[in-house]
Amino acid sequence: MKKFFIFIFLQLFFYLTINSLTSGVQKVFKEVEMLNKIFKIEKSLDSIYSDKELGAICTVEKTIFRIFAPRAYIVELYLFNQPEESEYVAFELTKDEDGVWEIEINENLSKKFYAYRIFNSKKEYDNKNKKPFVVDPYAKAIATKTSYMNPRRGIIVMKENYDWEGTDWIALDWRDLIIYEAHVRDLTIHPSSGVKNRGQYIGLTEKGRIGGLDYIKSLGVNAVEFLPLQEFGVMEIPYKKEFAGRFNTWNPYERNHWGYMTAGFFAPAALYSEDMIEFKRDVWIGKSGNQITHFKDMVKAFHKERIAVIMDVVYNHFSEYELGGLKEIDFEYYFRLDDNGNFKSESGCGNDLKTERPMVRRLIIESLKYWMTEYKIDGFRFDLGKLIDWETVEAITLELKKINPNVIIVCEPWGGGYDPAGFSLRGWGAWNDQIRNGIKGENPFNGLGWIFGNWYWGNDFDRIISYLRGTLVLDKGGLFQKAEHSVNYLESHDGYTLGDFIRIASKEIDPQKRFNNSDEIIKLTPLQLQLHKLAAAFLFISKGIIMIHSGQEFARSKVIPLKNTFDPEAGHIDHNSYNKDDETNYINYDHAKINSDLFEYYQGLIKLRKTYEAFRRAEYKDYKFTKLEANEFAIKIEINYKGQLFIALFNSHPYLTAEFSLPAGLFDILVDNNRAGISSLGELKTKAFLQSRSVLILKRRIP
Repeated sequence: MKKFFIFIFLQLFFYLTINSLTSGVQKVFKEVEMLNKIFKIEKSLDSIYSDKELGAICTVEKTIFRIFAPRAYIVELYLFNQPEESEYVAFELTKDEDGVWEIEINENLSKKFYAYRIFNSKKEYDNKNKKPFVVDPYAKAIATKTSYMNPRRGIIVMKENYDWEGTDWIALDWRDLIIYEAHVRDLTIHPSSGVKNRGQYIGLTEKGRIGGLDYIKSLGVNAVEFLPLQEFGVMEIPYKKEFAGRFNTWNPYERNHWGYMTAGFFAPAALYSEDMIEFKRDVWIGKSGNQITHFKDMVKAFHKERIAVIMDVVYNHFSEYELGGLKEIDFEYYFRLDDNGNFKSESGCGNDLKTERPMVRRLIIESLKYWMTEYKIDGFRFDLGKLIDWETVEAITLELKKINPNVIIVCEPWGGGYDPAGFSLRGWGAWNDQIRNGIKGENPFNGLGWIFGNWYWGNDFDRIISYLRGTLVLDKGGLFQKAEHSVNYLESHDGYTLGDFIRIASKEIDPQKRFNNSDEIIKLTPLQLQLHKLAAAFLFISKGIIMIHSGQEFARSKVIPLKNTFDPEAGHIDHNSYNKDDETNYINYDHAKINSDLFEYYQGLIKLRKTYEAFRRAEYKDYKFTKLEANEFAIKIEINYKGQLFIALFNSHPYLTAEFSLPAGLFDILVDNNRAGISSLGELKTKAFLQSRSVLILKRRIP
């Protein structure tokens, strides 16, 4: 009997095993079949390409409309006299073999408004009124309604004969770049700017004002890097409402202040061409199309002052809260999807662009070339650059340098990975978060860096040396092939301002305390000022591209006004103001007067760097470093360049002093704890003594 049961058990076991294996094999075959099918579809889509001119092409005699929609069933064009009107004239387009839909109308339709509807099946076409209007990805100007889901209409424009008055790109060696990162609206929206056209492109063309262009010129920088200026989604999901599976618990302002939700890659942001000191909801902006000329006026004004203009551009994702963009044209073509057909979001913004698609790559490159040729843009900073595929990165480099060999190309080397070295190998500059975190720290609570007398994030004396020489691959933990690929910075639009970071880290300001506004904490204490100057001096003698964020030069603070009672964080110092109001974000030029000591220190450091090539052009071999055994946070840097000897002395220890011997000769003091510049502040010979948290920069006097 026992043998019988064993026999039955073995038969049952083999039966179940074989069936399980068969079922498993069938499942595997089905999955392979599905993957093959997906691969074939992907391969088919990737083989589609057209080099026809896309967009609305308007001449005196006719207007041609073309849009790439490779899998559409029917595409219709709609013409409007005004963007808010419900009346329109409709046209059906014809499709060519490369997925381009087009129509030619024998009429100059300049200044009319247009949109498309994309139908992917007969069923959708039979219910056409349920489909949203789609804005042309190649629209050269866009009118937008400041309301939920950002309704838009393209504006048909003819190429204008703009008078550049002989101005052109500013030819700058990357080694000489001193970039001022800024936001167009923030620069002039506060009354203290003295600007008439506040918050606008043309506000930055006004001369004789306290703020804006004259202020930036007085600081001495040679490039501005503007936060996104391409047409963007200014509105987010209504607060505590749901859209596309997301519930807005994070943004009571329902606004996107910074602009990192691009909705039109060829169109200047309409918001900055409007007289809108107080932001208005549910109004159409950009209807006049003046944003084109106003943008050019702004660029020309900066170029007249020999200041380059860099655009922060977003090609890693599309405006998330849009109904009438690339998703409605062909979401499978334009976006990266997971195995379940959902949008990937390594950007954290809901829908990552599939930059490796041939026609997406073309869209990116043609828009960049358009900004260079039509608007004389000098360079670009790529948001979350690692989400752009390498083939597209390399094509961008090749194509842009054909137009302007001096074009500035920098990026955030993260987003779906982290690879500053990879960008450097391809000739791009990249934000150096290592110098940022090593010198300042990663956060003001338990992640303090070198200026606070602390080694953070694996930093040590050798890493400090590396930063000063350009964070080169030659050094321990180095990243870059060339020093000018390292964008050295301590503050950007992201995170706490350097001013607020130091206020919190010094423990002189309680981040849990609520303040009425930033006026209450803007004045620097002696300790805060000391730390700022130490950080700034280190930054400006570091080899590479230098970047400061607007207001860094006077320790800008971002406090959410306490009167914003709808914001649960009202009264607190803010570290992520993308979704806040003007009052949290604007530049208050009265604050620059309050902390004029720091402002003048930055002016002096900029002048020092621009005057002496040694801080920009010295070779690896020209540096010599000395450390003190008794004080690990004290360092002597000697730069011997073309017969000139500079010595920079730092002591970031919070209480220990430092003493260094000097080479033979008499040294002029160019920078100390109080002032910076190119004039001698005194003389030193033989030895130099530094108090804690001190700096000296010396130049040997030539007999």
